[in-house]
Amino acid sequence: MRRRKPSIYKSPEELRAMVRPGLLTEAALTAVRAAVRPGITTGELDAIAERTIRDGGGVPNFQLVPGYRHTLCVSVNDEIVHGIPGDRVLAPGDIVSVDAGAEVDGWNGDSAFTTVLPGGDATLTTARQTLCDTTERALWHGIAALAHARSLNEVGAVIEDAIDETGAWGIVEDFTGHGIGRSMHEDPPVFNHRVRGGGPAVKPGLVVAIEPMVTAGTIDSSTDDDEWTIRTLDGSDAAHWEHSVAVHADGIWVLTASDGGASGLVPLGVTPVPVP
Repeated sequence: MRRRKPSIYKSPEELRAMVRPGLLTEAALTAVRAAVRPGITTGELDAIAERTIRDGGGVPNFQLVPGYRHTLCVSVNDEIVHGIPGDRVLAPGDIVSVDAGAEVDGWNGDSAFTTVLPGGDATLTTARQTLCDTTERALWHGIAALAHARSLNEVGAVIEDAIDETGAWGIVEDFTGHGIGRSMHEDPPVFNHRVRGGGPAVKPGLVVAIEPMVTAGTIDSSTDDDEWTIRTLDGSDAAHWEHSVAVHADGIWVLTASDGGASGLVPLGVTPVPVP
């Protein structure tokens, strides 16, 4: 007998179970935001995030990925994603992307933010802040699109337009957003650019991690010898923002934001509704 492929849509009860890991993921990133500064190591940030998740009754779900033993991915400057925390000391003006996830009772959250550290060359810092702001803006436009989209691939088209409106940026295509639930990475893929076909229907029960990755130059990348860190081939800077978002019968709710994403969505005409 052929095994039936699991549904990408969660039940109302399953959606409720995803609220807690989303909030714990947010708590870990909030703690890291408060600590990140020039002079701190990426390993110290990792310890802060792990302590927050474990104290909150969760498990760092990145540590459940075979071969990875850290709570965070911390990607600096030309690193796009999957930077391994360690002894690296952050410097003034660095652009730093921090990605984290928590598992609670078998359900997962996943979120990321990018920040530009104070100090350093003013021209470079300004350029990096523009890249950071462009990527965050694209994230919120993509989430807002989910509130009205009929099919999932509409989100990628909106993200692409939001990025292109602000300048000539590179939209990373080798890595995408994803479904999330019992596993941190599930179907369906969530593209950050236009693709052929509509993709799955956007309807109650869909939970996805939307995560644009944008570069100041090429979208071509290479993998470091550590077999994890992905960096731009031309050495240009990169930014990464991510939230896990649930679609339910009454609307959408950003699971990895305490306000459900209201701060980013209301200015775009979308009012998030808590998971009932």
